[in-house]
Amino acid sequence: MKSSIVAVVVVVCALGFALSAQAQQAAPREHTMTGCLKAGTAANTFMLSDLEGTGPKSLGVVSSTANLAPHVGHKISVTGTAVPVAEAEMDANVPKNPHYMKLTAITMVARTCP
Repeated sequence: MKSSIVAVVVVVCALGFALSAQAQQAAPREHTMTGCLKAGTAANTFMLSDLEGTGPKSLGVVSSTANLAPHVGHKISVTGTAVPVAEAEMDANVPKNPHYMKLTAITMVARTCP
């Protein structure tokens, strides 16, 4: 009887740890990218081009907690979380790109872009 109870407790704990690990992997992680801020075709929409690094070369901004309008034409670093393409493209106003982000912070790097 005791061994049955112990076995059940061990199985329940193992399942709990497995579910916890899976939930942590699914949570989007914040990351930072640097590029040139451009206005999108629709009002109050933005994208970054000429991204640095080996990843995508442009990204569409799905949303931002920072006011981006004053930084159009500037080289900026943006921090935020990736948005799946299918989710981002449900909003027809978001500029089409290979990568999309919800921004939580921006930093101006330079007043001009290459």
